[in-house]
Amino acid sequence: MTATAGSIGKAEPVRAARARRSVGSRIVERLGGGLVRVVLILVGLFWLVPTIGLLLSSLRTPQDMSASGWWTVFTKPSQLTVDSYQRLLENSDITNSLLNTVLITVPATVLVVVIGSLAGYAFAWMEFPGRDWWFLGVVSLLVVPVQVALIPIAELFGRIGLFGTILGVILFHTCFGLPFAVFLLRNFFAEIPRELLEAARLDGAGELRLFARVVMPLGGPAIASLGIFQFLWVWNDMLVALVFTKSGTQPITVALQTQVRQFGNNIDVLAPGAFISMVIPLAVFFAFQRQFVSGVMAGAVK
Repeated sequence: MTATAGSIGKAEPVRAARARRSVGSRIVERLGGGLVRVVLILVGLFWLVPTIGLLLSSLRTPQDMSASGWWTVFTKPSQLTVDSYQRLLENSDITNSLLNTVLITVPATVLVVVIGSLAGYAFAWMEFPGRDWWFLGVVSLLVVPVQVALIPIAELFGRIGLFGTILGVILFHTCFGLPFAVFLLRNFFAEIPRELLEAARLDGAGELRLFARVVMPLGGPAIASLGIFQFLWVWNDMLVALVFTKSGTQPITVALQTQVRQFGNNIDVLAPGAFISMVIPLAVFFAFQRQFVSGVMAGAVK
């Protein structure tokens, strides 16, 4: 009886607190979870409208696109065709530019991840003269705009024979991606428990083995996040490619811009080309989204 009375006595303040709340607050509390889901779904659908419109436009003929909007596909599905993609893939300029984009993006991403990981580990756990000052110097490069370096580096590349080459674009993207990579990975690696590294050193692990066997697996989420950021930035870049490439080395972004300049609003080329250039980074993002989210959450918690 005493326990029951005590439980009733404890429950009474809770019921009183609930009674004091307004009816509106209780309705919001009950509907809050469902309302948030509905709002998120609506925002997601609204955000996907341009992508869906681009996809459907790329599957229509130029005559249909000039006669009506892409939403008429839902009432007239017979408009859908892959002729635009066939013509696009038969265009050697577009296919070569797509290959050039891969040849630029993959090395620029790999180099930034590898060099940034090694430098981040060195700044986090290795002792050498002027370590903190060197790190501050690297971080200060984050505030340097890309536009400021275009002309000086273009002149430098012209003197050493790299202007207009794929290698020159790779080096530019690598150099400008490294400051952020070093800053991100150094801060992430610095949160690894020192005891774990000391235990590995006591077992006879050298710095390279320690980096490969301990630091890299623990830093996987942050490295994946960095790789996704760098890949998307290089793949979607047009400014650097427009300055440093020429005919034969242009990526897909510059090739599509050239198509606009040559043929005007050539939507039957632009729509499928733009969708192909967009779907590849989307596939990369969705393939590594778990690692990306893990890296972001780990950085937020730490």
